[in-house]
Amino acid sequence: MNFEEQLVGLLGKSIKEASEAELYTALLKAVQERIDERQITQGTKKLYYISAEFLTGRQLGRNLINLGLYEEADKLLSAHGKQLSKVEECEPEPSLGNGGLGRLAACFLDSIASLNLSGDGVGLRYHFGLFKQEFRDRKQYEVPDAWIEDLGWVRKTDVSFPVRFGDHVVHSRMYDLDVIGFNKGHTKLHLFDLDTVDESIVKDGINFDKKDIEKNLTLFLYPDDSDKDGQLLRIYQQYFMVSNAAQLIIKEQKDLGHDLRKMADYVAIQINDTHPSMVIPELIRLLIHEGISFKEAAGIVSGVCAYTNHTILAEALEKWPMEYLNEVVPHLMPIIGGLDYAAVCAYHDNKNLNIIDDQGKVHMAKMDMHYSHSVNGVAALHTEILKHQELRPFFEVYPEKFNNKTNGITFRRWILHCNPELTAFIKEMIGDGWLNNPAELERVMYFHNDEHALNTIAEIKHQKKIQAAQFIKEKEGIDVDPNSIFSIQVKRMHEYKRQQMNALYIIYEYLRIKSGVYPAAPITAIFGGKAAPAYIMAKNVIHLILCLQELINNDPEVSKYLRVVMLQNYNIAKAEAIIPAADISEQISLASKEASGTGNMKFMLNGAVTLGTNDGANVEIRDLVGMENIYTFGRSSDEVIHLYNTNGYSARSYYDHSESIRRCVDFITSPELLAIGDEAMLRELQDNLMNKDWFMTLLDLESYCNTKESMIYDYLNKGKWNRMMLVNIARSGFFSSDRTIQEYNRDIWHLG
Repeated sequence: MNFEEQLVGLLGKSIKEASEAELYTALLKAVQERIDERQITQGTKKLYYISAEFLTGRQLGRNLINLGLYEEADKLLSAHGKQLSKVEECEPEPSLGNGGLGRLAACFLDSIASLNLSGDGVGLRYHFGLFKQEFRDRKQYEVPDAWIEDLGWVRKTDVSFPVRFGDHVVHSRMYDLDVIGFNKGHTKLHLFDLDTVDESIVKDGINFDKKDIEKNLTLFLYPDDSDKDGQLLRIYQQYFMVSNAAQLIIKEQKDLGHDLRKMADYVAIQINDTHPSMVIPELIRLLIHEGISFKEAAGIVSGVCAYTNHTILAEALEKWPMEYLNEVVPHLMPIIGGLDYAAVCAYHDNKNLNIIDDQGKVHMAKMDMHYSHSVNGVAALHTEILKHQELRPFFEVYPEKFNNKTNGITFRRWILHCNPELTAFIKEMIGDGWLNNPAELERVMYFHNDEHALNTIAEIKHQKKIQAAQFIKEKEGIDVDPNSIFSIQVKRMHEYKRQQMNALYIIYEYLRIKSGVYPAAPITAIFGGKAAPAYIMAKNVIHLILCLQELINNDPEVSKYLRVVMLQNYNIAKAEAIIPAADISEQISLASKEASGTGNMKFMLNGAVTLGTNDGANVEIRDLVGMENIYTFGRSSDEVIHLYNTNGYSARSYYDHSESIRRCVDFITSPELLAIGDEAMLRELQDNLMNKDWFMTLLDLESYCNTKESMIYDYLNKGKWNRMMLVNIARSGFFSSDRTIQEYNRDIWHLG
């Protein structure tokens, strides 16, 4: 049966007569039938990639591409007056992640399948994800993000495990999401849940009873942990995830008849950040239950587990009070105590290496580093900072464990799906070998002096900007000029990512325009990102941006030269619409604070030019494209680290000694903004910038403004700018997640 016959049979009517929702349902069923025909990838050794987040995005387009059906489906629907892109919009986006951590995990699963490796993801089936972001009165509000449907890509299984907490036992339910590789490969993302979870207990935004574990366990990703109940719920979630993972591993090993003592020959576990760290003591506990001694079990688990560190921020390296762990997982505490004792006996002269500190807190990252055989960072600079600064005591003891695995992205989603126009032109230039071997994108460099190629890339960029402008008008109700420069910063809202510095630049330009000094070209500043519910300062930054959006876009004198857009509820679907349209990729985190970034890679692949600090993977982008094809600014990571170590930064000093900085910061509480915004929020943000500014916004502000002005001026030189776009595309092949996964497999997993 051909694809059209299959689709019509599922519809029970003609394609022309079907609604978009009916077409989506029929395509889902048709694709699932094709998925079921593809065998699960098998190997002598299997990876279990455990992560609190998997930001998978919509599945229909990705699966059609990886099954080789996208163009056929697109043409088939077009022939009957339908648009596949509109049908795709019927799909709710799985709310299983937040930012880069979850998007990376999803890219990795795609690459594992596409490389035909045996490896499954393990996570949780969150009913409402992080939250759905709504803007009211120029402020962020959080509401549940309901995405689960009776008929969807995530399918219920009959697999269930008992999970014991301190005072009761729950029984899990496993749901599977098929992960289809590009032209080959089929793996799974296993998502665990409880049948007893009750969505109706959520009241008033995203508030709910945090104590009723059987009803609330998987309601939300990262429930607010500003109180004890929230922290306990986080521990319940994390243990539920890893206990299911560990039991699944033991079950599958037994089913295959493998000797559990030789588990390292058959199993690799990747601990993605510290959220899954309790898999170490849990797997040891289960092996002891199988008759293996504590010492041998600890050795087996160390040979199986590997740990990825994703952050330099101390607050992100989780540590839990022993009393909380004793309440939730008392049966793990003798194991954790034994692991700490073994580490103390070996390295008793350095308390920095203890898993349990003097305040009775259990450090998850320290347990990971002692009892994993590999510890990796996610960008070259990040790994060096870990080795020589943040994790130096562990590097001195375990130098052989430390290695770098620079992050990557899946080109299937971030160019094939979201930028078919650029995909088609690259195929025209160099063929389609780069789809399986992204390193071949380097061949695009042969066209760096080809006027036709440069002009075509520029035309495609303009086409994507027209599409993005239409999208912004439809979704946000804001008119933007596709002839303006699109400067885009879309990522999780956090002070270290410094969206507040971008907002100060907008104030800087606003004040210049009001004084009669106009930018070299009109600018559209686009933001997107969510602030954690309890992160007050990040919410204040969102409020400032939304106030500037209202002030500037409604000022006819200014809006001809400058516009501001804050995308509501930024997600993968919005990223796919916006990223291909970017001229300037804003990657402005404080040097030494961003582990890697992956948005920078997506923008680069689609021809944006990076404006960034020498931080994270920006450093590797710089090295690949050359200084003439990137714009960098600000203090170096070494200088920033020195300022932290010596308390050498004073925000007030920068404010007092620079009229330009002072005018921008003072404008936050200007009559113009106070007439629009919440005075308390604006004053709190202003006071923080003047007197604390922990992530050193004012340190780099003038350098940032000056560099951005140079960049905007250079944009007018179309020949130069088009060449920069081409070079960035050509040199982006290194950042394929296929390359990253090949390195993980070569150096850590050895899946064969």
